[in-house]
Amino acid sequence: MITILVVEDEPLIAMALEAVLEDAGYGVVTAANGRQGLERLAEAPCPDLVLTDMMMPVMSGAEMLQAMAADPDLAGIPAIVLSSLPETTIRARANGAAAILRKPYTAEEVLGAIARVLGETK
Repeated sequence: MITILVVEDEPLIAMALEAVLEDAGYGVVTAANGRQGLERLAEAPCPDLVLTDMMMPVMSGAEMLQAMAADPDLAGIPAIVLSSLPETTIRARANGAAAILRKPYTAEEVLGAIARVLGETK
């Protein structure tokens, strides 16, 4: 089963994403900020994909992506950034993101981005 790490500080958004992803057959692990996200990535088994918000307390999504890129064990894990920031800002801060979804997004957009990034056919 493919496991997705959802890093989102807004509990309602995190719960909605978790429900959508579980309904689609994915395993889901959640974290409330980038630091917790890195902790979840260090646990076994490591998630296959990260969905992360950009602006969060403690550690932002951009900071978490930088830490992932600097760690050889995490550098290959694809990440999708979910944010209300302008796309140019996201691209400048979230170097290495496999995809970007601007808020508000639909469940179909999230699932489509995941399928594209993971190379799935559904």
